[in-house]
Amino acid sequence: MLTNVPRWLRVLIPAIFIVAWLAGAAVGGPYFGKVSEVSSNDQTLYLPESADASVVQEKLSEFNDSDAIPAIVVIVGDDELDETQLGAITSTIDEAAELDVVAEQPSPPIPSEDGLAAQAFIPLDSEADTADAVAALDELLADGLDPSLSAYVTGPAGFSADLSSAFAGIDGLLLAVALAAVFLILIVVYRSLLLPFAVLATSVFALCVALLVVWWLAYAEILLLSGQTQGILFILVIGAATDYSLLYVARFREELRHTEHAWHATLKAWKGSVEPILASGGTVIAGLLCLLLSDLKSNSTLGPVASIGIVFAMFSALTFLPSVLYLLGRAAFWPRRPHYDADDQQDAAASTTGPWAAVARLVERRSRAVWLLTTIVLAFGAIGATQLQASGVPQSELVLGQSAARDGQEALGEHFPGGSGSPVYVLVDDTHVADAAGVLAEHEGLSSVTVTAQDSPSGTAPIDESGTIQEIAGASPEPTVIDGQVLLQATLTDAADSAEAESTVRDLRDQLADLEGETLVGGVTATAIDTNDTATHDRNLIIPIVLVVILLILMALLRSIVAPVLLVATTVLSFGTAMGVSALVFNHVFDFPGADPTVPLFGFIFLVALGIDYNIFLMTRVREESLKHGTRAGVLRGLRVTGGVITSAGVVLAATFAALSVLPILFLVQLAFIVAFGVLLDTFVVRSLLVPALVYDIGPKVWWPSKLSRREESAEESEKVSI
Repeated sequence: MLTNVPRWLRVLIPAIFIVAWLAGAAVGGPYFGKVSEVSSNDQTLYLPESADASVVQEKLSEFNDSDAIPAIVVIVGDDELDETQLGAITSTIDEAAELDVVAEQPSPPIPSEDGLAAQAFIPLDSEADTADAVAALDELLADGLDPSLSAYVTGPAGFSADLSSAFAGIDGLLLAVALAAVFLILIVVYRSLLLPFAVLATSVFALCVALLVVWWLAYAEILLLSGQTQGILFILVIGAATDYSLLYVARFREELRHTEHAWHATLKAWKGSVEPILASGGTVIAGLLCLLLSDLKSNSTLGPVASIGIVFAMFSALTFLPSVLYLLGRAAFWPRRPHYDADDQQDAAASTTGPWAAVARLVERRSRAVWLLTTIVLAFGAIGATQLQASGVPQSELVLGQSAARDGQEALGEHFPGGSGSPVYVLVDDTHVADAAGVLAEHEGLSSVTVTAQDSPSGTAPIDESGTIQEIAGASPEPTVIDGQVLLQATLTDAADSAEAESTVRDLRDQLADLEGETLVGGVTATAIDTNDTATHDRNLIIPIVLVVILLILMALLRSIVAPVLLVATTVLSFGTAMGVSALVFNHVFDFPGADPTVPLFGFIFLVALGIDYNIFLMTRVREESLKHGTRAGVLRGLRVTGGVITSAGVVLAATFAALSVLPILFLVQLAFIVAFGVLLDTFVVRSLLVPALVYDIGPKVWWPSKLSRREESAEESEKVSI
């Protein structure tokens, strides 16, 4: 047996684990600064290939022979622009063509009808860093224009630059805030100097190795990686690894009080921790892998990416941390070292002092009142979930705080058609061009329509209100035909990311669907529509599947049907309350413009999978105690002994997810609040009061149909007969 392992091997085994993790961290650490090389925030890459917007985007390069990212420069004056100002604007735009980041000749400045503004289209090199390219344009405009003029860079390039800048803090600020929060909490909880460093090292090493694997999978184009996925990976690994570490630390400290030798304490702690950690991690992984069923690639790719992180979080907590704590022994807890006393073998689960002993007494005396009251309160809070506006948000609202691109779009809408620079693209069979052009020309939501024509000097030809191609220099250009299709372009009267623009595109799709042949509508607005529709479909499909998968895992773990159903039901109720409170906060406190359809899905995945974690930690210990002392006594003993560690784990996880809010991305800020609040709710209410009170009230039947249930029922019957 391992208890008889020679002393030299007891040192060699943990040393090998520690060296292996140090080597993995040394190799993976430098990849923190290289993630941008293999990630992208382009929404069209994450749509299904069959989506209309994806098909149109794929065809665009064949018609335009360019994959440049359009930047819209909007210049606004306090008064009507004079000839001197217009001349300076023209010269500055011409100078932009000499910048390395500009892919093609910019368009000449176009004055607005009111004379107060001008706009120009500048194609940026898709290989260049968008944020750097926009910064170069900003600098050029600032140097070349009169200070009385306000210049903005907006359009796809401007908003892409905003996102890139917002995600720039992932490798530095996000990690620093998350790790600092975890470190401070560990100091307060354990009042130890060495232990927090051991736990943080466990989390950081797991993240380094996970990032190394994910980076190479993304480099090989096996996985898609975005800033959003990267941020969630970082937080999830740190939070999960810390949670698993806290569970092991609590078990190790408990064993040190009852075991003289650190090796024996390590073996017992590992044996007591491995099942709940693997079950917990496996549950989270199972929930995450359900995202593979998503049609939206930004969702489906998160499943394997985050699962890789959880795998290394489990392995690190079960190999690196036990090795470090064994070598440190009781010194790991200095200055509050747990001491072994052969004459004092007090059972921590039977303690009658402390806050968790008081909670256990409350559950014992008022179990039915406790679970009824908490259920009513949680159900009342869940009513607010009906107020969550999760149908999508405008692209201009994705980044919180100051945004030059958003200001530029507002200026654009004041002086030009709102959709300038972000046209609607329509692919139509060459035999039905006139019919499709007529539909576009007559629509009130469009201000102008053109057709791609290679023999036109500008590459396009205008279409009049009747749907007829207008003559240019006395000749009627012929539309460019590729694979029997023609590309039409239309300018929206409303901002491309507005609800009005989405309504226009949906209406166009309905009208064009009545024409003969295949007609597809793409562009920025169509991409947003297809993304939101796909996300809504994914949410409605995946949430029920996750519930079933987690329920089956719990049944296998607890050898019961009743207990898993109760745990899943209470976790879902907790999720509903978290969403209800979040909806009220988003709408009436933060005044957010809405939420992405994936916010409820991601919130559900993390809250249900991670919330079940704490129930697994509790119920596996309750079952262990029930085998020795009976179910009702087991509930109280399990609550007393796990109360502190699970609460600490919940606070740590909430703090790590809250760290996501340091990135000014609406989606991440909302997810941070939902998960942080939900985890605290689950930790302090559901796992501390609702679940123990329910299980205590139900008694042995909670284990039905396992042998444990039948054994206790038989014992109770025997007791009644003897009485």
